[in-house]
Amino acid sequence: MNKNYYIIPIFVPHLGCPHDCIFCNQKKITGITKTITKKDVEETIDKYLSTIDRENSFVELSFFGGSFTGIPMDYQNELLDAAKTALENGKIDDIRLSTRPDYINEYILKNLKTHGVGVIELGVQSMDDEVLNIAERGHTSLDVINSSRLIKEYGFKLGLQMMIGLPSDNLEKDIFTANEIIKIKPDFVRIYPALIIKNTKMEELFKKGCYKPLTIDEAVDISSKLYILFSKNDIPIIRLGLQATDEININKEVIAGPFHPAFRELVESLLFISIIDYIIQKYFIDSLEITISINTKDISKLFADKKKYFNKLVRLYSTKKIKVCQNNAIDRFEILISDGIIDKKMSFEKYIKLVI
Repeated sequence: MNKNYYIIPIFVPHLGCPHDCIFCNQKKITGITKTITKKDVEETIDKYLSTIDRENSFVELSFFGGSFTGIPMDYQNELLDAAKTALENGKIDDIRLSTRPDYINEYILKNLKTHGVGVIELGVQSMDDEVLNIAERGHTSLDVINSSRLIKEYGFKLGLQMMIGLPSDNLEKDIFTANEIIKIKPDFVRIYPALIIKNTKMEELFKKGCYKPLTIDEAVDISSKLYILFSKNDIPIIRLGLQATDEININKEVIAGPFHPAFRELVESLLFISIIDYIIQKYFIDSLEITISINTKDISKLFADKKKYFNKLVRLYSTKKIKVCQNNAIDRFEILISDGIIDKKMSFEKYIKLVI
């Protein structure tokens, strides 16, 4: 029996970070302004566990926000002690945290290992030093390489986070960053389109006309290319797009930028459409009628954002009658196209092997 995966989030806002990166307002991103205590950690664990079937679940405690290893060591250990006790008592199965590449060294890693931490994520954002400098990150691409190496040497799972659409960034630099991350061989990645948050330096640049964020279409297009690159190299993308909260939303704290509450679905919708277009071009260019079969659980991806990408496909092939059929005999992330004479099936995995 496969266990359900649950995250118990602990938000530690902006306490460990000495830098105000131009895109960042951690209090707005996390929605948390109070200082978290050991008691808060214990109570949060118990609150989440009250709704979880523990026996059939894998539960991970995750410290989000700020730069965890940059906060004072005594405070780190106060929070980690609560997590370690929960781990030893079988309440949770793993501990995860996120931090900066320049806040990793052997002393820090030994302390994290002692407290049972299993997963470390680094906010890389870019592997282009010009982009990092303009974003006022305070670290270099070499810091990413060195800290990642240390984390892996100490036996932690490694996650790397990248951000597209920062000032001076472009598609070429995003592809470069992805390829540099692939060389590091992390266990997983996250991809975030840069958003303009209230009370950040990026907001000032935007209002002065010195910075233009990506459009939704541009962000989806870039992310689809990165999706293919990482998937081709067997690196899971565990998140695409910033998670929507009461604060992180258009007309709330997000001033502008490619925000969408289901950003990943848009990216996967574009990939489905790309696969369909590929199959039609190769096998059904002369067919007047075609039927597209897809798993029921993927229909929302095909028709994402009010059929935005699907309708573009229909307009592209306006001379064809295109019918969509939901069929659970089709695997997830797979498409079957038929014109009544021949059938052609293709999965994300097979398509990804064919492109780039």
